This record gives sequence, structure tokens and C-alpha cells, in this order.
Amino acid sequence: MALWQGRSRRKPTGGRYRPFRKKRRREIGREQQWAFIGPQRLKLYRTKGANRKVRVLSAEFANVLDRKTSVTKKVKIVTVKANPSNPNFVTRNIITRGATIQTDLGLARVTSRPGQDGVVNAVLVEAPAI
Repeated sequence: MALWQGRSRRKPTGGRYRPFRKKRRREIGREQQWAFIGPQRLKLYRTKGANRKVRVLSAEFANVLDRKTSVTKKVKIVTVKANPSNPNFVTRNIITRGATIQTDLGLARVTSRPGQDGVVNAVLVEAPAI
């Protein structure tokens, strides 16, 4: 089933909008494909204006920024520790923006959108002082 991104047929009050036209092809969104942990796999999409979006299907490495030293390193992703968008993504190792991932450097929070940017960028999270 296609994802329709047009205007709703209902008003915020619950009343009905009278449709002035039918659905259009340009209003169809794409089905969601999640970014998993594994060997690097990308998918290219043609967007409006013959531009391209790159979607990460699976990622093995992340570009992690250490704010203290201002150094970015390419680091291997071990697992997903937390994901605020959906708790089930943790068990399935799905990476989205805002997810906390375990890397070789430590915990990092994903700042890029793997479904649109085609890369996994993250910021190192400082461990809480005990």
C-alpha cells in the first residue's frame, strides 16, 4: 500500500474538507526501509528535479566526533543501545537519527538521517561522572 502525503480529509475540529481533486502521484511517499548494522549497503533514489537521495540499508562504520578534541574518526559500530523513536529498534539493531550506538570509542548519538543522508554521523556521548 502506498503512503499518501497529501492533505487530510478531516479538519482539526473533525469536520470534513470537500475534496477539490483526487490524489496525485507526486503526493505518494516512499515505503520505510530501515538502516541496519552490517556490511555497507546503499540505495539511490531519484527525487524531484532529477536530484538523488542516498539511503543506508546497512552500515558497518560511523563517523564519530569527539567534542573535547574536535577530531572525527571512522569507527566500527558494535550495536544499538537505545532508540527514542521506537524501543523495538534496539533489539533489531535499527539506526535512526537520535539513536545511541555502541562503538569502539564508546557510546555515540547519531546526528545524521541515514534514510536521507546516506551516511551515519554521530557525536560521542560523555559518560556520566560517578
